[in-house]
Amino acid sequence: MENSRRKFITQASIAGLSLMLPKTSWSAKSYKRIIGANDRVQVGVVGFSDRHRSSHMPCFMNHYKELNFEVVAVSDIWNRRREEGAAMWKDKMQNDVKAYRNNEELYNSKSVDAVFIGTADFQHARHTIEAVRAGCDAYVEKPFAETMEDNKAALKAVKETGKIVQIGSQRRSGTNYHAAYDFIKSGKFGPITMVELTWNVNQPGRWRRPELLNVLKEQDTDWKRFLGNRPYEKFDPRIYLEYRLFWPYSSGLPGQWMSHQIDTVHWFTGLKHPRSVVANGGIYQWKDGRRNWDTILAAFDYGPLDDLSQGFQVTFGSRMHNGDEHPAEIYYSNGGELNLITNKISPTGGLTEKMAAAMKMKANLLPEISLDNTEQVVASANTGGDKLTSNHIRNWMECIRSRKQPNAPVEAGYSHSIANIMTTAAAHTGAKATFDEKTQEVMANGKIFKY
Repeated sequence: MENSRRKFITQASIAGLSLMLPKTSWSAKSYKRIIGANDRVQVGVVGFSDRHRSSHMPCFMNHYKELNFEVVAVSDIWNRRREEGAAMWKDKMQNDVKAYRNNEELYNSKSVDAVFIGTADFQHARHTIEAVRAGCDAYVEKPFAETMEDNKAALKAVKETGKIVQIGSQRRSGTNYHAAYDFIKSGKFGPITMVELTWNVNQPGRWRRPELLNVLKEQDTDWKRFLGNRPYEKFDPRIYLEYRLFWPYSSGLPGQWMSHQIDTVHWFTGLKHPRSVVANGGIYQWKDGRRNWDTILAAFDYGPLDDLSQGFQVTFGSRMHNGDEHPAEIYYSNGGELNLITNKISPTGGLTEKMAAAMKMKANLLPEISLDNTEQVVASANTGGDKLTSNHIRNWMECIRSRKQPNAPVEAGYSHSIANIMTTAAAHTGAKATFDEKTQEVMANGKIFKY
């Protein structure tokens, strides 16, 4: 009777989905993986990384019992992290957690319904493709993609399979950010005229792993599988462990930090990408063999949305040699500012009566409003289960059951990746980067940018 009841629930879920979801090329394997209301969702870990250990794990633990989820598998190509991950999750779950040498082994086991993807930046898109083609939903860390080739291929795979993919842009699950979105969309803020984004730290050890460099041996991992579709170069433990410092395995500051902040611009405005990007910077302080800059300034041209609206500029500045690790996002209009440092809307900088009178205009001043701020933005990678990420992971888990789109769907990752790749193109070529809508390619110096 129990088997019959579960079969009925699953069939009813499939029937309901046919009315609710857009047409997609669902495979037989995808249908088999639709979760019944009382089924336990079995989760795998793709890459037992620092981010997964310090953030995904505690956040998942906040919700797994209530939502009837469990972690049952860990896939990692380094034997040390593979064994550590399986042991830690076994201790947390109090059930058997299998360790797999790679994702092929994991998916061939047909043991998981969903996966956390927290691997190296350049691997996220390709690992997403593997997951959804295997019939799994996925929580995918940002940046979603570092090249348009990967970006387009991953978007196509997710859309074709209809799987639930949550991009790790956790601001989209913050109540203060939702309040800001609602105020801007209401029209009360007025047209955005400029956005200033900054993210500054003073950390010589940021993204370094010196304690592990002598521990990692080539024979203990799968170097060719790590490189994936990137050009071959000989084994280097720094690239493996400190990939955020080395292009083309990461864009560094744009992919790690800007991707979070530029995502709010796309979300608040409905715009999908900048029209153009210019960037400048360099390695000014931490001359430790890294390839990616420790300082960047980038300017983005957005809009206009239509013939009746105006465009605006966005600036992103980041430095790794001076700062207090409090990321700043300030939206400006003619009437004042929306400040996501203080979580306040205010008339600061707005058009005063005195200044307006000179041109026989009316003053334009926003009211003083405090945004709902129950979730603090935590800049550190070792977030320890911050509430923003906890909300975000819960939203993904709930959407796996409801089959509704999550707060940060795949399109959000596709859009922030365009801005990210445009910034990388501008930084690497010294030219203004643009986006070709027809071909969906980033252009610089009249050429398609790849590496």
